Amino acid sequence: MQPFSYKKTGQAENAVALVAPEVQAAYLAGGTSLIDLMKLNVQTPTELVDINPLPLTKIEIQGNGVRIGAMARNSDVAYDVIIRERYPVLSEALLSGASPQLRNMATVGGNLLQRTRCYYFRDTAFPCNKRVPGSGCPAIEGYNRIHAILGASDRCIATHPSDMAVAMIALDAVVQTRGPNGERSIPLVDFHLVPGDTPERETVLQHGELIIGVDLPASTFAKRSHYLKVRDRASYAFAMASVAAALDIQNGIIRSARIALGGVGTKPWRAYEAEKALLNKPANQATFQAAASVAIAGAKPQKYNGFKIELTKRTIVKALATVGGMA
Repeated sequence: MQPFSYKKTGQAENAVALVAPEVQAAYLAGGTSLIDLMKLNVQTPTELVDINPLPLTKIEIQGNGVRIGAMARNSDVAYDVIIRERYPVLSEALLSGASPQLRNMATVGGNLLQRTRCYYFRDTAFPCNKRVPGSGCPAIEGYNRIHAILGASDRCIATHPSDMAVAMIALDAVVQTRGPNGERSIPLVDFHLVPGDTPERETVLQHGELIIGVDLPASTFAKRSHYLKVRDRASYAFAMASVAAALDIQNGIIRSARIALGGVGTKPWRAYEAEKALLNKPANQATFQAAASVAIAGAKPQKYNGFKIELTKRTIVKALATVGGMA
């Protein structure tokens, strides 16, 4: 680990003022991802600004929706009565990730900013375009079983690791931030970036911009939702494929639908075309299978991860069947 300076603040404005001018400064919240990457010398900030004292831990009703503070711990969100009742898909997604100890430390803001678990990214013995732009992507010709089949480019095929973010984009979440240029509201579906030619740029955040909270709007489908995660082992493993599904069904007909995918995209992946394929159709197995095929139509598998296509389709069908009461 490289040497760094340490500061601490309980005011958002002060935190932004400390980090924004320093190119190598970073915020420290739960530290469950950042500290690991610092130990590996993958990230080498010269200054850490500890924001744990910020009063951003509340989960509260606002209007018809809910606001979750950026410093709320993952475990607190997962077990919150409001979240479990109104947005079960989010609670399920959080409980499917990491371990209880990590969930007790990890924050909502930090979860959104998780970096990929690609082995080549995390091992500085290999080149990586995320770490050193232009150095190459060994995963493309290497062992790429865990890598993306949606949203990849010839510069990067790494998947985004968050379960929480997948559930949140299915819920039309909006990220609230404060930065050097003021406050912003960013739809979560637009928050993360596909790699394209700049895989080192993973979100739309400016340097020093601080996540304040996440807003979940009220909806007709959120209560009827489910998160299904398929992985190599039953716990403490990242998704090979995951699905956040939500349906509004009236008299057996689907009136509104949300499908988001994890473990297969370079960012949390909203399956818009699959959602359209479900609208005004009967909630049955044939409809779900047709939507699953649409969701994965643009997939581009690599040498070792072609199995993710069929796996994802089956996971979508099972998640929708569970939501529809047919599993």
